[in-house]
Order: sequence, then C-alpha cells, then structure tokens
Amino acid sequence: MAISYKKLWHILLDRDMDRKDLEKLAGVSHYTMTKMGKNEDVSTEALRNICKALDCSLDDIVELLPDDNK
Repeated sequence: MAISYKKLWHILLDRDMDRKDLEKLAGVSHYTMTKMGKNEDVSTEALRNICKALDCSLDDIVELLPDDNK
C-alpha cells in the first residue's frame, strides 16, 4: 500500500500554517517533513507527535492508497 499525507497538507492550509510551523509545533525534523512531502514512510512517533500537536487523529492526516500494479 502507498501512503498519502494530502489530508495533512489540507489541515495546514486550513490553519494557515506551513511545514516549518508544524516542524516546530510537533517537534519533528526537517528530514521527516521532507519524507512526508514525498509520501514516504515516517516513524509512528513522528505521526503521533503531529496528531498531538494538531489535536487530530491519524485518520485525519494519513491515507493509505492501494499500490498501482499496472
């Protein structure tokens, strides 16, 4: 399965935040944010910190997509 953080980026837009703001608020590294920008896997600790900082659930920021096996 592929992962998408599109929901997270929408939350940041709705809250007038950028990725740098989230890095500071959630205490996650720039490297983690870069990986998320490429829809790559990150640690559950990072996801938990983001959810806590934004007061949301994992389902609010992450979407699992089926792999495209064509």
